[in-house]
Amino acid sequence: RFVHWYNLDHRHSGIRYIAPAQRHTGDDHAILAARHALYTQARERHPSRWFDRTRNWTPIGAVTLNPERDVVVTTQEDADRQPLAA
Repeated sequence: RFVHWYNLDHRHSGIRYIAPAQRHTGDDHAILAARHALYTQARERHPSRWFDRTRNWTPIGAVTLNPERDVVVTTQEDADRQPLAA
């Protein structure tokens, strides 16, 4: 139950309030574009309710849990590979 909720229902702030499953399937671009259009329209209709820009709904790139720990690990198998001649 938790995994289903976490991946399909829960909206994550780190990925612009999109569910991980929506991001994985590529639906995030359409959802974020629709949100941007809605916010823009709301701001045009009622400018007095807005004191600053609308929320940033642009899609984001790759997300990692611990970016400071991301390293490239070279295995012995990778080191033993010979480049192929063209």
